[in-house]
Amino acid sequence: MRAPTPRQEFETAPDLYAYVQRLDAAVRAGDPDAAWMASRAYDYCAGFAMAPTGYAHDTEAIAAMRLSTSEAMATSRQRVSQRCARFAPQDRLFQAMLVRRIQAARAGSLAAEASLVAMGRPLSNDENYLRSLVLRVRRSKDAEAYLALSPVMGAVANGKPELADQVAGSQQSELAWQVAACELGMSCGPDSALMTSYCANGGICSREQGQDFQRFVNSATRAQGAEAVDEMVASLLGGGRG
Repeated sequence: MRAPTPRQEFETAPDLYAYVQRLDAAVRAGDPDAAWMASRAYDYCAGFAMAPTGYAHDTEAIAAMRLSTSEAMATSRQRVSQRCARFAPQDRLFQAMLVRRIQAARAGSLAAEASLVAMGRPLSNDENYLRSLVLRVRRSKDAEAYLALSPVMGAVANGKPELADQVAGSQQSELAWQVAACELGMSCGPDSALMTSYCANGGICSREQGQDFQRFVNSATRAQGAEAVDEMVASLLGGGRG
């Protein structure tokens, strides 16, 4: 049986501290994908690692509220706590994440390059850089790069002339890039990092057990909105303009 790739293992590894350790040799050898995936693990665990005890207390408080999303949110946060349990405040994961992303981007990772733009730290300030990056991501059909670029293509892109003919400028367009990432092979099941992050960090949780991200988006948007997202996804996957 073929061993899982670092991208596949990220979604299933029960211990993300050990996962990052396994990537270390490849990261030190300059592998851009290994550095990117290490940064994703740091990002996933950073909120927990900053204050593990406080994170646990907040999870208990959320569960006790008994709101419509309390159980799902508590379950997602418990999943994060279990997978990130060996990280601690002294690991300084926000800083470690940024270091790995810069390393990965400079080594050629499109996903890392896109994520740095989303963080307000682009590799270039050239006026044509953003448009060039969007076109490179679309040509790549790299699911990780689509996901990393999605925040840049949401409402914050509204009014940017360089993105006028792209799928950009609304919350729907951000969702479309994320759904397109799922269609390109990103893990988007009910326990995926994408679904877990939405729920654990933002309280945006599925109310239907076992629902994947695509069905979650369809059910969370109104009929007209869902149709618009579908059209945007078709455009992104077809390689055409928005």
